[in-house]
Amino acid sequence: MCTALMLASACAAGPQASEESPAQPTTLQETSAPATASAAAGGVMKSDNVEHVAHAPRTAPFTGPDNINTDLAFQGDYAFVGNFGGFSIYDISDPTKPQIVSQVSCPAQQNDVTIYDNLLILSIDEPTGGPECDAARNERSWEGLRIFDVSDKKSPKYVGAVQTECGSHTHTMVPNQDSLYVYVSSPGPEPDSETCPAPHELIQIVEVPLSSPQSAKIVAKPNIFPERQHSEFASGCHDITAYPEKNLAAAACFGDGVLLDISDPVNPKVLQQLTDRENFQIWHSATFNNDGTKVVFGDELGGGGQATCDRNTPSTKGANAVYDLVNGKLEKRGYFKIPREQQPNENCVAHNGSLIPVPGKDIMVQAWYQGGVSIWDFTDSANPKEIGYFERGPVQGEIIAGSWSAYYYNGYIYSSDITEGLDVLELNDPLTDPAKKVTMDDFNVQTQKSY
Repeated sequence: MCTALMLASACAAGPQASEESPAQPTTLQETSAPATASAAAGGVMKSDNVEHVAHAPRTAPFTGPDNINTDLAFQGDYAFVGNFGGFSIYDISDPTKPQIVSQVSCPAQQNDVTIYDNLLILSIDEPTGGPECDAARNERSWEGLRIFDVSDKKSPKYVGAVQTECGSHTHTMVPNQDSLYVYVSSPGPEPDSETCPAPHELIQIVEVPLSSPQSAKIVAKPNIFPERQHSEFASGCHDITAYPEKNLAAAACFGDGVLLDISDPVNPKVLQQLTDRENFQIWHSATFNNDGTKVVFGDELGGGGQATCDRNTPSTKGANAVYDLVNGKLEKRGYFKIPREQQPNENCVAHNGSLIPVPGKDIMVQAWYQGGVSIWDFTDSANPKEIGYFERGPVQGEIIAGSWSAYYYNGYIYSSDITEGLDVLELNDPLTDPAKKVTMDDFNVQTQKSY
């Protein structure tokens, strides 16, 4: 996400090709969706295998221009939706009729959210006056993690916080017996900052004791970079995806992609560092396939504020790169970018997505801001293809809009739309229908589990 506090120079730079690779017009391919796209009322476009089954608009107190929706997490019959104004809890026992259970006002960037047992954790990547939700926002002395008890979904309770250097842009949970380890990803440093001093070539690991979450604290600050990063925009990591069952994590760290051994969760070890200055500007996120034999890294070219899904931006930029894990090393195989050209006023780039649990196949759903929601198959790593999509037309008068996160959970796709609210989609396709037999108890995209 492109904000004043994160990658301002990247956003201002726009979708420029690197010096090593002059920009060439991309070839926009036809979608492999099984039916012709159809347009519905309100400018919605979709493939015929996707149904828009519910829409829950933002409601007060999260209706202001700065109250944009962010990330999603799930547990049982509930969806947890982050927002710059706080977070909302939805009852999704009937996915076609999501109902708000509660909303907590707790302003901050970005309020990316995770859920574990009765604990909800928010990432705060904006200096403010203190850890509490009502802290003065005109002061700039604190940023990090906020922790809530959501055992009563109708009345969440703030239980504590942990200050971290350069805040927390996103975070990753690694459960370990009686503790929850949280990997904090954050950009930095920021000159003359009280909360983000130089240098910043590290991640931070917070231990949250499940029996006393109020005593959470930083227990490690491992430097996971064997060499200095190559991004001129920021240091640190953007997202880290852990796969605890495989003792692996994949870190998207602005200038690099990093494969980690997390068999000791407090002491992650670098297995491999990837750099691709020709095609990637901002290593944004990572997703393992179910077998742990592939990693998809996404590039957020322009920081989310630019129109990069057009014929003037190469198809390898602002896209996904698919890597196969061969003999313990990642090898690049192919790229995927949505094949539908967007308008010059539509910010569009690869953003948050997750696997669709189809046994024997590698299929993802992914948000592309105003490019909408894309479903794509990377079973053939070298030849990934889109098999379905959903998107709205251009949002008038908005610089940042569209789908922030799109995740599959228990038979449905949930999209957190920045300005429009929560969308629920149903995918009906013989290729993906086996996923409907898979039931998850909870889902946090940056902590993968096998199915």
